[in-house]
Amino acid sequence: MGSTHATAVQATGHRYLSEADGTLAQRSPNQQLLPLTATVNQKEQLEIGGCDVVDLVQQFGSPLYILDETTLRSACRQYRDAFARYYPGESQVLYASKAWNCLAVCAIIASEGLGIDIVSGGELYTALQAGVSPTKLYLHGNNKSREELQFAVEAGCTIVVDNWHELKTLVAIAEESGVRRQEPERAEGAGEAGRANEQEPLDLAFETYSSKLSSVAAQSTTQNSKLSSITAQSATQNSIPPYSPHSIRILLRLTPGIECHTHDYIRTGSIDSKFGFGLDQLDDVFQLISREPSLACVGLHAHIGSQIFELEPHHDLGAVMVQWLSKAAQYGLPIQELDIGGGLGIRYTEADDPPSIDAWVKVVSESIAAACQAQNLPLPRLLSEPGRSLIGSACVTAYTMGGQKVIPGLRTYVTVDGGMSDNPRPITYQSVYRAVVANRMSAPLTETVTIAGKHCESGDIVIQEALLPASQPGDLLVVMATGAYNYSMGSNYNRIPRPAAVLVHDGEANIILQRETYQDLIRQDRLPERLQTLQA
Repeated sequence: MGSTHATAVQATGHRYLSEADGTLAQRSPNQQLLPLTATVNQKEQLEIGGCDVVDLVQQFGSPLYILDETTLRSACRQYRDAFARYYPGESQVLYASKAWNCLAVCAIIASEGLGIDIVSGGELYTALQAGVSPTKLYLHGNNKSREELQFAVEAGCTIVVDNWHELKTLVAIAEESGVRRQEPERAEGAGEAGRANEQEPLDLAFETYSSKLSSVAAQSTTQNSKLSSITAQSATQNSIPPYSPHSIRILLRLTPGIECHTHDYIRTGSIDSKFGFGLDQLDDVFQLISREPSLACVGLHAHIGSQIFELEPHHDLGAVMVQWLSKAAQYGLPIQELDIGGGLGIRYTEADDPPSIDAWVKVVSESIAAACQAQNLPLPRLLSEPGRSLIGSACVTAYTMGGQKVIPGLRTYVTVDGGMSDNPRPITYQSVYRAVVANRMSAPLTETVTIAGKHCESGDIVIQEALLPASQPGDLLVVMATGAYNYSMGSNYNRIPRPAAVLVHDGEANIILQRETYQDLIRQDRLPERLQTLQA
């Protein structure tokens, strides 16, 4: 029988356990430091998902990712149910799988009714192999290769278009595969956006736009009219031909120019970002898309960043996106979906205070609904793309502690058997974590130490200042909230094999990622014949 708290909560590892008030389903996972099921058993050892962490390491080794299925499913359901509660139209939650993409995670996410946001051919392949429907897959990325685009088109997923080059590549793929829309006669009363001269070759449209970007004069009315002329269809055609079931389904990613307080590396919605079309390109891209018969533009997308604790930026984003929707309608684009991205933060330390999943969904839902009502527009299908807030708090990483190096008057280093190859976030983003000693959960926290990774790199510090009980080699250190961007950003630096991952639920532990071996490390290596003599 486990407890969720001890009497001296502030003095032991019990302080990090989830608050006991309310049911597990009522606690927002992103506001917890440990998974929802974390308890301390009668051995004073940490349990997650009904499994003793000490037993897990004895069975599966360390470092070890431990993913709690209950916490992950709870986060999925909270997002899904909150949108059903607050948004009066249709909605779809998409998991931003760059946070952690593997077969088991994709399968769990899909079983909860969520779709998946993917950013590479590899993530697409994994999701398909996990049984995710292509209709619930959305391919992102600022430099998708032609092969990745072809793969996505053939699979039948939606492509979130990021730039002009990608539009051009998709049109070429469509032409080669015979994907077109039927071009009926122009409907009476079509808007001015559809009245223009005969369309010239698409390459010329892109060349013209590139010329516009290189000159201040490109912003003039004359140049805009010229691009409209280049990209328009014959005056005898509709403003937008009807979509064929075989058209390539796309969303357009736009940069809203909204700033938020987060790390520069994960801020994506500002004007100076590598992602998406700029606001100054809206008219041009809408005009071109409205005249390209092979592309079915069904939605607009924006993402302003990650690990965001403020609600106002996403409230503002909703109103901005509805303005884009209204502008797209002027070009006859039948926008059916608005994808507001993700970005809700999680709790990595006691000082972090992110909004709950429920509060975030309420704000974005009400923002979109109010903006549509103000402009007398029908409600679009509302998409969102949480990643970190779905899976970050559902996982911990267990390490075996090694020796110590005491520098009198300065610090004490405590080493672990992992580090920057299984969690690159501290060295990349200066991320801060909390940790407990899993086999000493009720011991008083008496020492402040620096947790050092095993890699040959001075910057391989997992935690700069960790408050821990007195420990010794062989103890098990558990670092919290490692579900997002740990495994997915991991590496084989120093030729260290990647750790295993286990899924825990109701006392059962299942391997979902096999621990790599030394043989795995050289599996892709090739030794030229002329060098093989050196082996002797």
